[in-house]
Amino acid sequence: MDLQLKDKVVIITGGAKGIGEAISKTLAKEGVTVVIAGRNKADNDKAVNEIKSGGGKAFGVEVELSVVENCKKTVDETIKQFGRIDGLVNNAGVNDSIGLEKGDPERFLRSLQKNLVHYYCMAHYALPELKKYKGAIVNIGSKVSVTGQGNTSGYAASKGGINALTREWAVELLPYSVRVNTVLPAEVWTPLYEHWINSLPNPKEKLDSIVSKIPLERRFTTSEEIADTTVFLLSPRSSHTTGQILYVDGGYVHLDRAIS
Repeated sequence: MDLQLKDKVVIITGGAKGIGEAISKTLAKEGVTVVIAGRNKADNDKAVNEIKSGGGKAFGVEVELSVVENCKKTVDETIKQFGRIDGLVNNAGVNDSIGLEKGDPERFLRSLQKNLVHYYCMAHYALPELKKYKGAIVNIGSKVSVTGQGNTSGYAASKGGINALTREWAVELLPYSVRVNTVLPAEVWTPLYEHWINSLPNPKEKLDSIVSKIPLERRFTTSEEIADTTVFLLSPRSSHTTGQILYVDGGYVHLDRAIS
């Protein structure tokens, strides 16, 4: 299927590693010019070079997105380089374990800045271009927004806010035919996830316990599976899909986890 994305320009925040990297590379394979926004220049350069070596088009912007002005800088730099923005993937964030009991108000606010506020800022600054080209926004959410986790109030509040903003923006942007959706993963095997598992006292036992709760095929979702759904939602092939929260999670959230 031709996704009709060739020569489009899409910004992916946190697009150099994990889920974001998979999204960047999948978009590039569809002929999209990928703009990777992230704080680590070495990571950005590595992802950009890998895409280019495969014949794709990519560009990196080194920014700390929790700073509002840097969100505007990312949008301005994209327009300067490529003259348009057709899509935005809000992906950057971190499950930072800012809990209610073990956290504090200042750390909670910083968590919102790292995980939620830049989603709004990026969409706000990119909106004139998205309106011009009837573009699309895809937000990357988390199962934590609907299941809870414990000891991660900042991240949970942020991801819950993303779900709400997805529906709010979808309504607000109807007159411009700008579509807004969220892809909501559950357990995805990424380098960050692997690092977390290996930091635990009994990593294999914990890993087996998590996998046992994933109904479909008892395995983790891959970053590429998240990317495939994200890219479809950015494409004109999903032209009548907006305001949706799509669970790409092997049935983790909605199917009975006790199914054998």
